[in-house]
Amino acid sequence: MVAIDRSTRLVDMDGGTVSREIFCNQDIYDQEQERVFGRSWLFVGHVSQIPKPGDYVLSRMGEESVIVTRDKQHRVQVLLNSCRHRGNVVCRYDQGNSTLFTCSFHGWSYDNTGALSALPFHDGGYNEMDKKAWGLLPARVEVFQGSIWATWDHSAPSFVDYLGGAEVYLQTELLGTDGSDAGAELLDGVVKWRIGCNWKVPCPDVDRTHGWITHKSLADALGVGPTGLPVRRGPGGGPQAAQGRPRTFCVAFPEGHTMGVTVPSEDDRSWGDSPLWQDTPLVGDYLREKYELLKKRLGKMASLSVGPAIFPNEGWLGRVIRIMHPEGPLATEIWTYFFVDKDAPREVKDALRAYYEHWYGPGGMTQQDDMENWYNLTIASKGPQARKLALNYQMRLGDEPIHGPSTFGLPGLFTPLYSDENHRAFYRRWAECMEAESWDELRVREPVK
Repeated sequence: MVAIDRSTRLVDMDGGTVSREIFCNQDIYDQEQERVFGRSWLFVGHVSQIPKPGDYVLSRMGEESVIVTRDKQHRVQVLLNSCRHRGNVVCRYDQGNSTLFTCSFHGWSYDNTGALSALPFHDGGYNEMDKKAWGLLPARVEVFQGSIWATWDHSAPSFVDYLGGAEVYLQTELLGTDGSDAGAELLDGVVKWRIGCNWKVPCPDVDRTHGWITHKSLADALGVGPTGLPVRRGPGGGPQAAQGRPRTFCVAFPEGHTMGVTVPSEDDRSWGDSPLWQDTPLVGDYLREKYELLKKRLGKMASLSVGPAIFPNEGWLGRVIRIMHPEGPLATEIWTYFFVDKDAPREVKDALRAYYEHWYGPGGMTQQDDMENWYNLTIASKGPQARKLALNYQMRLGDEPIHGPSTFGLPGLFTPLYSDENHRAFYRRWAECMEAESWDELRVREPVK
């Protein structure tokens, strides 16, 4: 196994470089399954997928299949989908309702808490076995504004402590459009596809420096940006400015969470005023009404625009979550979840589904551009000569980050929008996780609040 420590210089954030080995080396990949995916809080689903006792969906934690289910006491459980007898999966369906998960090999059966509840040939066959010791492996679970997170490491900090201040941003995507608690729900099913690249290639899922060239055809031919909105540029072609200063920044946390944030202002237009919905006034009217309620609740904070990416493999694009599930050093399965207000009219949900699929599905206008780059850079980087060459993450390397709490009243470290700091923060934390023997070694930074 390749030792991951600072002496290897695989990740050199002082110099702003990253070795290509971390994207294609099997030993490194195997180690990160333990030290990154085995310790981190991972997104596994949403409560709207399992509203009733017995409801379940299959999800993933790293490479491992897990059952996300609700037990008789309405508690959310996350269980490793692997029988304790011979290791077979005990749940084969993506979703359903069941009080029992039975292995198709020898019939060992488990309830919704993971407890072993039935055995073949029990009389005289397993009389000396302690059944309580042979249940499905449970993960530690927390629910945040309806989203479900799990970790295998019971020594990890609480989920909110793990976020380190990023919860301010994460909750904005999970609230209702009017600011109501846990107001979002999953829109229909989960879109899944595989691509030939390492899971880290699409991470962090907020890369603000690529759009002008990767999605140039959209801007030039259609006059729209990656979100589907008309392209609007500020002085010198950069992001729009308010009162003479940029309003949109990269924001990073020592815990590896990253995002793009548009600082709130008093004069932002509501979503309903967007040209995007001129041909669908029902959606525009709905969003405008909800936005007015949000402004009454939050004031200028209603105009906070953010796309949080939670370390290690979760990222938001509007109300769309993408999860990058590892499938080996050179393969990733991406799961995309579309969210809407759970109280939205059916017509609004249908219109938003069409919009999400048009832009963010695997055949979407922007996603195809990204996927082609992710695949091609993998092919061009895995050869023996290419692997000797470091990758450059030096944009604005020498800039001192802006302390968000004292400058904007918002958590995190702010840098100009066009910067590699989000990537540096992500790989810095990745390296720390790979080097650390336990969570005690990772609890070294104070939250940026």
